[in-house]
Amino acid sequence: MSKATISELPPAIPAATLVLFDETASGPALHLMIERSAAMAFMPGALVFPGGRVEPGDREIARSALVTGVPEDENDAAARVAAIRETLEEVGIATGIRPAPDAALMAAWRQALKQGAAFSALLQHAGRHLGLSALLPYAHWLPKLPAPRRFETRFYLARHEGGHAAAHDEDEATRHVWLSAAEALEGGRTGRHTLMFPTMANLARLATHPRFALAAAHLASTPVRLISPSLSEENGVRVLRISEGCGYPLTAHPIRGEVR
Repeated sequence: MSKATISELPPAIPAATLVLFDETASGPALHLMIERSAAMAFMPGALVFPGGRVEPGDREIARSALVTGVPEDENDAAARVAAIRETLEEVGIATGIRPAPDAALMAAWRQALKQGAAFSALLQHAGRHLGLSALLPYAHWLPKLPAPRRFETRFYLARHEGGHAAAHDEDEATRHVWLSAAEALEGGRTGRHTLMFPTMANLARLATHPRFALAAAHLASTPVRLISPSLSEENGVRVLRISEGCGYPLTAHPIRGEVR
């Protein structure tokens, strides 16, 4: 199978995703996921974690006094800001915002952001800042595959700080659900949910460490490495693979249609 060289690939779009852990009940943690609208150009109908592109304003915030617990890597810092902002926009959940906003303020912020307001201005006006250490780096994916769009996505873990019910943005999602990793995977297996390979692989990994403390302990001995899926043809079937030894129990998946 022919492979595109790196120079032939479209530039990667920086993005960030947040995996929330709700541990109010015993047993495996529940994670907030949204089903993307069928009208979306990218991954229509897919079940995903909240997240989106890293915007220039996120980088400005990451370099400002509006953040604490700033990692040394500027790209990491900007991605954490993006993960916080996107989660607020998409599902109305505040993570790492200090002091924590109440429901009325979050609703006002979501409306303002939809109308084009700068997140930095909202934080400054309300006297809030972002505690970036609330987000734990989990994974860093950068596919080197021919595709219409290529995202460099950083995944983060955070505890659901509670107090507010999720409410999805109906322009981008048809619904939101709280599921354990095992439940989400089973829904993908039965066809109830559409799961892309990165989501599926990360769910499989989460299922092996189903509480936040267990996931954090796993990361302490498994540093985040860049994950670059490769595409091959095996016995007439196209297969996406990632490297072994990166903490993933699922490292291969047969695909049909467009690579995402």
